[in-house]
Amino acid sequence: MAATLGLNHSSVSEFILVGFSTFPPHLLPAFFLLFLLMYLFTLLGNLLIMATVWSERGLHTPMYLFLCALSISEILYTLAITPRLLADLLSTRRTIAFAACTSQMFFSFTFGFTHSFLLTVMGYDRYVAICHPLRYNVLMSPRGCTYLVAWSWAGGSIIGLVVATAVFHLTFCGPNEIHHFLCHVPPLLKLACGTDVPIVALGVGLVCITALLGCFLLILLSYAFIVAAILRIPSAEGRHKAFSTCASHLIVVIVHYGFASVIYLKPKGLHSQEGNTLMAITYTVLTPFLSPIIFSLRNKELKIAMKKTFLSKLYPSIMM
Repeated sequence: MAATLGLNHSSVSEFILVGFSTFPPHLLPAFFLLFLLMYLFTLLGNLLIMATVWSERGLHTPMYLFLCALSISEILYTLAITPRLLADLLSTRRTIAFAACTSQMFFSFTFGFTHSFLLTVMGYDRYVAICHPLRYNVLMSPRGCTYLVAWSWAGGSIIGLVVATAVFHLTFCGPNEIHHFLCHVPPLLKLACGTDVPIVALGVGLVCITALLGCFLLILLSYAFIVAAILRIPSAEGRHKAFSTCASHLIVVIVHYGFASVIYLKPKGLHSQEGNTLMAITYTVLTPFLSPIIFSLRNKELKIAMKKTFLSKLYPSIMM
Protein backbone atom coordinates (compact mmCIF):
# COMPACT_ATOMS: atom_id res chain seq x y z
CA MET A 1 0.00 0.00 0.00
CA ALA A 2 2.77 2.45 0.92
CA ALA A 3 4.67 1.73 -2.27
CA THR A 4 1.49 2.09 -4.32
CA LEU A 5 0.81 5.53 -2.86
CA GLY A 6 4.43 6.60 -3.31
CA LEU A 7 4.73 7.55 0.34
CA ASN A 8 7.69 9.00 2.18
CA HIS A 9 9.14 6.45 4.59
CA SER A 10 11.36 9.11 6.25
CA SER A 11 13.63 7.83 9.03
CA VAL A 12 10.96 5.67 10.68
CA SER A 13 10.46 2.14 9.32
CA GLU A 14 8.04 0.95 11.99
CA PHE A 15 5.81 2.24 14.76
CA ILE A 16 4.96 1.00 18.24
CA LEU A 17 1.26 0.83 19.10
CA VAL A 18 1.12 1.74 22.78
CA GLY A 19 -2.60 0.93 23.05
CA PHE A 20 -3.45 -1.14 26.13
CA SER A 21 0.17 -1.52 27.29
CA THR A 22 -0.45 1.26 29.84
CA PHE A 23 -3.12 -0.84 31.57
CA PRO A 24 -2.30 -3.28 34.42
CA PRO A 25 -1.08 -6.57 32.83
CA HIS A 26 -3.64 -8.69 34.72
CA LEU A 27 -6.49 -6.88 32.90
CA LEU A 28 -5.24 -7.66 29.38
CA PRO A 29 -6.52 -11.28 29.20
CA ALA A 30 -9.95 -10.07 30.30
CA PHE A 31 -9.92 -7.36 27.62
CA PHE A 32 -8.81 -9.96 25.07
CA LEU A 33 -11.68 -12.31 25.91
CA LEU A 34 -14.27 -9.51 25.94
CA PHE A 35 -13.15 -7.99 22.61
CA LEU A 36 -12.80 -11.43 21.00
CA LEU A 37 -16.38 -12.34 21.92
CA MET A 38 -17.67 -8.97 20.68
CA TYR A 39 -15.69 -9.37 17.44
CA LEU A 40 -17.00 -12.89 16.82
CA PHE A 41 -20.55 -11.78 17.60
CA THR A 42 -20.15 -8.85 15.17
CA LEU A 43 -19.04 -11.21 12.40
CA LEU A 44 -21.75 -13.76 13.19
CA GLY A 45 -24.51 -11.15 13.44
CA ASN A 46 -23.67 -9.50 10.14
CA LEU A 47 -23.20 -12.83 8.34
CA LEU A 48 -26.55 -13.95 9.73
CA ILE A 49 -28.24 -10.82 8.37
CA MET A 50 -26.64 -11.32 4.95
CA ALA A 51 -27.57 -15.01 4.82
CA THR A 52 -31.18 -14.25 5.82
CA VAL A 53 -31.60 -11.55 3.17
CA TRP A 54 -29.98 -13.79 0.55
CA SER A 55 -32.23 -16.79 1.31
CA GLU A 56 -35.54 -14.96 1.72
CA ARG A 57 -36.94 -13.63 -1.58
CA GLY A 58 -39.36 -11.40 0.34
CA LEU A 59 -36.36 -9.40 1.57
CA HIS A 60 -34.93 -8.75 -1.88
CA THR A 61 -35.81 -5.06 -1.64
CA PRO A 62 -33.66 -1.89 -1.70
CA MET A 63 -33.77 -1.47 2.09
CA TYR A 64 -32.28 -4.92 2.68
CA LEU A 65 -29.81 -4.55 -0.18
CA PHE A 66 -28.45 -1.50 1.62
CA LEU A 67 -28.49 -3.42 4.92
CA CYS A 68 -26.35 -6.16 3.34
CA ALA A 69 -23.91 -3.57 2.01
CA LEU A 70 -23.80 -2.04 5.50
CA SER A 71 -23.05 -5.46 7.02
CA ILE A 72 -20.19 -6.00 4.56
CA SER A 73 -18.69 -2.60 5.42
CA GLU A 74 -18.91 -3.39 9.16
CA ILE A 75 -17.24 -6.79 8.72
CA LEU A 76 -14.39 -5.26 6.73
CA TYR A 77 -14.06 -2.31 9.13
CA THR A 78 -13.67 -4.58 12.15
CA LEU A 79 -11.35 -6.85 10.15
CA ALA A 80 -9.04 -3.89 9.56
CA ILE A 81 -8.79 -3.08 13.28
CA THR A 82 -9.82 -5.80 15.72
CA PRO A 83 -7.50 -8.74 14.82
CA ARG A 84 -4.47 -6.49 15.29
CA LEU A 85 -5.89 -5.21 18.58
CA LEU A 86 -6.43 -8.77 19.84
CA ALA A 87 -2.91 -9.83 18.83
CA ASP A 88 -1.33 -6.85 20.61
CA LEU A 89 -3.26 -7.58 23.82
CA LEU A 90 -1.39 -10.89 24.14
CA SER A 91 1.95 -9.70 22.76
CA THR A 92 4.88 -7.87 24.31
CA ARG A 93 6.07 -6.73 20.88
CA ARG A 94 3.55 -4.23 19.55
CA THR A 95 5.42 -2.92 16.52
CA ILE A 96 3.70 -2.32 13.19
CA ALA A 97 5.55 -1.77 9.91
CA PHE A 98 5.24 1.54 8.10
CA ALA A 99 3.43 -0.10 5.16
CA ALA A 100 1.08 -2.03 7.47
CA CYS A 101 0.25 1.16 9.36
CA THR A 102 -0.54 2.91 6.06
CA SER A 103 -2.78 0.04 4.98
CA GLN A 104 -4.64 -0.02 8.29
CA MET A 105 -5.36 3.70 8.10
CA PHE A 106 -6.51 3.45 4.49
CA PHE A 107 -8.86 0.52 5.09
CA SER A 108 -10.25 1.76 8.42
CA PHE A 109 -11.13 5.15 6.92
CA THR A 110 -12.44 3.59 3.70
CA PHE A 111 -14.83 1.20 5.43
CA GLY A 112 -15.69 3.67 8.19
CA PHE A 113 -16.81 6.38 5.77
CA THR A 114 -18.48 3.84 3.48
CA HIS A 115 -20.56 2.94 6.54
CA SER A 116 -21.53 6.61 7.01
CA PHE A 117 -22.46 7.02 3.34
CA LEU A 118 -24.56 3.84 3.41
CA LEU A 119 -26.43 5.06 6.50
CA THR A 120 -27.20 8.24 4.53
CA VAL A 121 -28.44 6.21 1.57
CA MET A 122 -30.64 4.15 3.91
CA GLY A 123 -32.12 7.38 5.27
CA TYR A 124 -32.92 8.49 1.71
CA ASP A 125 -34.51 5.09 1.04
CA ARG A 126 -36.83 5.50 4.06
CA TYR A 127 -37.65 9.06 2.94
CA VAL A 128 -38.72 7.87 -0.51
CA ALA A 129 -40.68 4.91 0.92
CA ILE A 130 -42.70 7.07 3.35
CA CYS A 131 -42.93 10.41 1.57
CA HIS A 132 -43.18 9.20 -2.08
CA PRO A 133 -44.53 5.62 -1.90
CA LEU A 134 -46.08 5.72 -5.39
CA ARG A 135 -42.74 6.65 -6.96
CA TYR A 136 -40.68 4.27 -4.83
CA ASN A 137 -40.15 1.61 -7.50
CA VAL A 138 -39.03 4.26 -9.98
CA LEU A 139 -36.74 6.23 -7.66
CA MET A 140 -35.29 3.11 -6.02
CA SER A 141 -34.91 0.92 -9.10
CA PRO A 142 -32.34 -1.92 -9.00
CA ARG A 143 -30.00 0.12 -11.20
CA GLY A 144 -30.40 3.21 -9.03
CA CYS A 145 -29.75 1.22 -5.84
CA THR A 146 -26.63 -0.31 -7.36
CA TYR A 147 -25.35 3.16 -8.21
CA LEU A 148 -26.03 4.41 -4.66
CA VAL A 149 -24.11 1.49 -3.13
CA ALA A 150 -21.27 1.85 -5.64
CA TRP A 151 -20.97 5.59 -4.98
CA SER A 152 -20.93 4.95 -1.24
CA TRP A 153 -18.01 2.55 -1.60
CA ALA A 154 -16.25 4.88 -4.06
CA GLY A 155 -16.69 7.84 -1.69
CA GLY A 156 -15.28 5.85 1.24
CA SER A 157 -12.32 4.70 -0.85
CA ILE A 158 -11.53 8.24 -1.99
CA ILE A 159 -11.55 9.57 1.58
CA GLY A 160 -9.41 6.65 2.77
CA LEU A 161 -6.93 7.30 -0.04
CA VAL A 162 -6.82 11.06 0.57
CA VAL A 163 -6.31 10.72 4.33
CA ALA A 164 -3.69 7.95 4.15
CA THR A 165 -1.75 9.69 1.37
CA ALA A 166 -1.78 13.06 3.12
CA VAL A 167 -0.64 11.67 6.50
CA PHE A 168 2.03 9.30 5.25
CA HIS A 169 3.57 11.83 2.89
CA LEU A 170 4.74 13.63 6.03
CA THR A 171 8.20 13.04 7.45
CA PHE A 172 8.45 10.97 10.63
CA CYS A 173 11.75 11.67 12.39
CA GLY A 174 11.02 9.87 15.68
CA PRO A 175 9.91 9.01 18.32
CA ASN A 176 7.76 6.24 16.85
CA GLU A 177 5.30 5.45 19.67
CA ILE A 178 1.64 5.80 18.59
CA HIS A 179 -0.50 6.42 21.66
CA HIS A 180 -3.38 4.37 20.31
CA PHE A 181 -4.16 0.74 19.46
CA LEU A 182 -4.45 1.52 15.73
CA CYS A 183 -2.84 3.85 13.22
CA HIS A 184 -5.10 6.85 13.73
CA VAL A 185 -4.55 10.38 12.43
CA PRO A 186 -4.18 12.55 15.60
CA PRO A 187 -1.49 10.42 17.34
CA LEU A 188 0.41 10.02 14.07
CA LEU A 189 0.41 13.76 13.39
CA LYS A 190 2.06 14.24 16.79
CA LEU A 191 4.97 12.10 15.57
CA ALA A 192 5.40 13.94 12.26
CA CYS A 193 7.91 16.74 11.78
CA GLY A 194 8.12 19.55 9.26
CA THR A 195 6.21 22.67 8.35
CA ASP A 196 3.49 20.76 6.49
CA VAL A 197 2.02 19.13 9.61
CA PRO A 198 -0.47 21.93 10.52
CA ILE A 199 -1.65 22.14 6.89
CA VAL A 200 -2.18 18.38 6.66
CA ALA A 201 -3.95 18.33 10.04
CA LEU A 202 -6.30 21.11 8.90
CA GLY A 203 -6.93 19.51 5.49
CA VAL A 204 -7.63 16.03 6.84
CA GLY A 205 -9.85 17.46 9.58
CA LEU A 206 -11.87 19.47 7.05
CA VAL A 207 -12.32 16.49 4.74
CA CYS A 208 -13.50 14.20 7.54
CA ILE A 209 -15.72 16.72 9.30
CA THR A 210 -17.30 17.87 6.00
CA ALA A 211 -18.09 14.28 4.99
CA LEU A 212 -19.47 13.27 8.40
CA LEU A 213 -21.41 16.49 8.92
CA GLY A 214 -22.77 16.35 5.36
CA CYS A 215 -24.02 12.79 5.90
CA PHE A 216 -25.54 13.71 9.25
CA LEU A 217 -27.35 16.75 7.85
CA LEU A 218 -28.74 14.74 4.93
CA ILE A 219 -30.03 12.08 7.34
CA LEU A 220 -31.51 14.82 9.53
CA LEU A 221 -33.22 16.37 6.51
CA SER A 222 -34.62 12.98 5.45
CA TYR A 223 -36.09 12.39 8.90
CA ALA A 224 -37.53 15.89 9.06
CA PHE A 225 -39.60 15.08 5.95
CA ILE A 226 -40.36 11.58 7.29
CA VAL A 227 -41.69 12.91 10.60
CA ALA A 228 -43.80 15.52 8.79
CA ALA A 229 -45.26 12.81 6.54
CA ILE A 230 -45.95 10.43 9.45
CA LEU A 231 -47.77 13.14 11.42
CA ARG A 232 -50.15 13.59 8.47
CA ILE A 233 -51.24 9.93 8.66
CA PRO A 234 -54.72 9.94 10.28
CA SER A 235 -54.62 6.63 12.17
CA ALA A 236 -52.33 5.84 15.10
CA GLU A 237 -51.78 2.34 13.71
CA GLY A 238 -50.66 3.78 10.38
CA ARG A 239 -48.25 6.17 12.07
CA HIS A 240 -46.80 3.35 14.18
CA LYS A 241 -46.38 1.09 11.14
CA ALA A 242 -44.65 3.83 9.14
CA PHE A 243 -42.27 4.73 11.96
CA SER A 244 -41.44 1.09 12.73
CA THR A 245 -39.91 0.70 9.26
CA CYS A 246 -37.20 3.23 10.06
CA ALA A 247 -36.79 2.79 13.83
CA SER A 248 -33.79 0.42 13.62
CA HIS A 249 -32.00 2.69 11.15
CA LEU A 250 -32.62 5.74 13.32
CA ILE A 251 -31.25 3.99 16.44
CA VAL A 252 -28.09 2.89 14.57
CA VAL A 253 -27.59 6.47 13.31
CA ILE A 254 -27.92 7.83 16.86
CA VAL A 255 -25.42 5.27 18.19
CA HIS A 256 -23.01 5.85 15.28
CA TYR A 257 -22.97 9.64 15.48
CA GLY A 258 -23.37 9.72 19.25
CA PHE A 259 -20.14 7.82 19.85
CA ALA A 260 -18.38 9.69 17.04
CA SER A 261 -19.29 13.06 18.56
CA VAL A 262 -18.02 11.97 21.98
CA ILE A 263 -14.69 10.99 20.43
CA TYR A 264 -14.12 13.86 18.02
CA LEU A 265 -15.76 16.74 19.86
CA LYS A 266 -14.36 16.13 23.34
CA PRO A 267 -11.95 18.80 24.66
CA LYS A 268 -8.28 17.92 24.18
CA GLY A 269 -6.40 16.69 27.20
CA LEU A 270 -9.58 16.04 29.16
CA HIS A 271 -8.94 12.31 29.62
CA SER A 272 -5.96 10.14 30.51
CA GLN A 273 -4.29 7.82 28.02
CA GLU A 274 -6.31 4.91 29.44
CA GLY A 275 -9.54 6.92 29.19
CA ASN A 276 -8.85 7.84 25.56
CA THR A 277 -8.12 4.19 24.74
CA LEU A 278 -11.39 2.97 26.25
CA MET A 279 -13.34 5.74 24.51
CA ALA A 280 -11.83 4.70 21.17
CA ILE A 281 -13.21 1.19 21.76
CA THR A 282 -16.74 2.62 21.53
CA TYR A 283 -16.50 3.35 17.81
CA THR A 284 -14.08 0.60 16.78
CA VAL A 285 -15.55 -2.39 18.66
CA LEU A 286 -18.77 -1.43 20.45
CA THR A 287 -20.64 0.32 17.61
CA PRO A 288 -20.12 -2.53 15.07
CA PHE A 289 -21.13 -4.96 17.83
CA LEU A 290 -24.42 -3.14 18.54
CA SER A 291 -25.46 -2.55 14.93
CA PRO A 292 -26.52 -6.12 13.95
CA ILE A 293 -28.25 -6.52 17.34
CA ILE A 294 -30.33 -3.39 16.75
CA PHE A 295 -31.30 -4.34 13.19
CA SER A 296 -32.15 -7.91 14.24
CA LEU A 297 -34.25 -6.98 17.25
CA ARG A 298 -35.94 -3.80 15.99
CA ASN A 299 -36.75 -4.93 12.43
CA LYS A 300 -39.84 -7.13 12.55
CA GLU A 301 -39.55 -8.44 8.98
CA LEU A 302 -35.91 -9.42 9.47
CA LYS A 303 -36.62 -11.04 12.83
CA ILE A 304 -39.43 -13.18 11.39
CA ALA A 305 -37.28 -14.11 8.38
CA MET A 306 -34.41 -15.18 10.65
CA LYS A 307 -36.73 -17.44 12.65
CA LYS A 308 -38.16 -18.89 9.48
CA THR A 309 -34.77 -19.43 7.84
CA PHE A 310 -32.70 -20.79 10.70
CA LEU A 311 -34.91 -21.90 13.60
CA SER A 312 -37.16 -23.91 11.29
CA LYS A 313 -34.12 -25.86 10.10
CA LEU A 314 -32.58 -26.37 13.53
CA TYR A 315 -35.79 -26.96 15.50
CA PRO A 316 -38.63 -27.88 13.12
CA SER A 317 -41.00 -28.64 16.02
CA ILE A 318 -40.80 -25.02 17.26
CA MET A 319 -42.09 -23.66 13.98
CA MET A 320 -44.99 -26.11 13.72
